[in-house]
Amino acid sequence: MNTTRTTPSKDEIALLPEFPRLGRDRITLVNTGPQAREAVAALRDHAAWGFDTESKPTFRVGEVSDGPHIVQLSTLQHAWVFQLFDSACRDLVADLLAQAAHTKAGFGLGDDTSRIRSKLRVEPAGVLELNHLFRERGYRKDMGVKGAVAVLFQQRFIKSKKAATSNWAAPQLSESQLVYAANDAYAAAHVLAALQV
Repeated sequence: MNTTRTTPSKDEIALLPEFPRLGRDRITLVNTGPQAREAVAALRDHAAWGFDTESKPTFRVGEVSDGPHIVQLSTLQHAWVFQLFDSACRDLVADLLAQAAHTKAGFGLGDDTSRIRSKLRVEPAGVLELNHLFRERGYRKDMGVKGAVAVLFQQRFIKSKKAATSNWAAPQLSESQLVYAANDAYAAAHVLAALQV
């Protein structure tokens, strides 16, 4: 018999201790070809990565995003935030995302993958929507990173609304943008690891 499981409410999550996020010292900003080659070499040592993208928000009706502007990949120890201005960096990221040998796990990845197809001209391979794993476990509602962290770790994942709606196409990202972007992917990596135990 399939049991339907419920996700904790916002109020219940608010009472939980904070999820220990990655500090700036374990986040690498990547925006050139040489930096991207170093990041790729480090990431290739790991079979699975937490994965997310960020795009500059669109506010006008009919306005189409030319994102993603940022791609985040994270292991359980470190996260890389790739800016996609530089063509060599962009090509290396596209290459990474097209490799089926590495699992790229995240939440709500439908938009991310269609934007990657359109901008980077590759078919993302090895993409794992973490919501599917929760559905298999009896959760009916889409989980999202906050719900997943609450269910698996009994912790509260902090997300800044201000950072979420900030300009991800800016040439220079703020520290709060970097921490926000990196931790979305970092938390996804931890959720995947916990689900695979």
